[in-house]
Amino acid sequence: MSNSTNIVILDGYTLNPGDLNWGDFDALGAITIYDRTPEDQVLERAKEAEILIVNKVMITVGMLEQLPQLKCICVTATGYNNIDIDATRQKNIPVCNVKGYSSESVAQHVFAMMLDFTNQVAAHHQSVNNGGWSRCPDFSYTLNPVSELSGKTMGIYGFGRIGQAVAKIALAFGMKVIAKHKHPERDKMQGVTFVDTENLFRESDFLSLHAPLTEENAGLIRKTTLQLMKPSAILINTARGGFVVENDLKEALKNGTIAGAALDVLSTEPPAGNHILIGVKNCLLTPHLAWASREARQRLMAETVHNVESFLKGEFSNVVNF
Repeated sequence: MSNSTNIVILDGYTLNPGDLNWGDFDALGAITIYDRTPEDQVLERAKEAEILIVNKVMITVGMLEQLPQLKCICVTATGYNNIDIDATRQKNIPVCNVKGYSSESVAQHVFAMMLDFTNQVAAHHQSVNNGGWSRCPDFSYTLNPVSELSGKTMGIYGFGRIGQAVAKIALAFGMKVIAKHKHPERDKMQGVTFVDTENLFRESDFLSLHAPLTEENAGLIRKTTLQLMKPSAILINTARGGFVVENDLKEALKNGTIAGAALDVLSTEPPAGNHILIGVKNCLLTPHLAWASREARQRLMAETVHNVESFLKGEFSNVVNF
């Protein structure tokens, strides 16, 4: 392959909505960039691609059969469940992903959500704008009691790079940190106590999910596990929507089984306008943006460039299917 290599990016907008520069790809080949690609246009746009770069676009075995030029797929994400991995393996097409680019970004978002519950900055700001402070007979007021993170128990389900980043921040706040993890000996950290899943649910004041979604843990957050939690507990999910049985969570919030939930992911994205969790009291929703700090996206782009460069040199970098 040479600089004439055809490189096609099918859904580049979420990675680069305009604040980054695609320039590093120009030296690697002839690049074509699409912000978004509907399913019915994938084959037309990808038919000349030797290297295909995707984020969430589905690449099925049927599509691969019709893309004879394709030699490599780079995913601008850690997850690659949108690619038929078995089919790419059979066709000897390497699939490369990017790990670890968003740990700091996601951990920061976790605490932004937590602090929204404890300090209610936006709600107090709105109250002041609405004249609440001007009408107040005292120099100070709170809409609801403000609580400290110090002394509270931070529960972390999954203790990989993101879970560890969350733990470090929690410890800096003076929190007690407990975690459920498959490899506690390998990833032990001073100040972190590893527990089983049941005790994680029972003891956590804040429970944050950071494990890969698997068949075994899909629906982890359901009626029976929610009932283990403290009535004052807050659930945080910046991982995958499939962890949560959303009807059960809605009922738990409605009934006061737990005090609140902060979700950056849902089972269907984007959700329908009448999604059952939109508008639910004490359910804070953000649009899958925890990963998307500018710095994280820059790291993601740089590592994707590296994956393409490595392939062009006949090397393998971050290959997930061989």
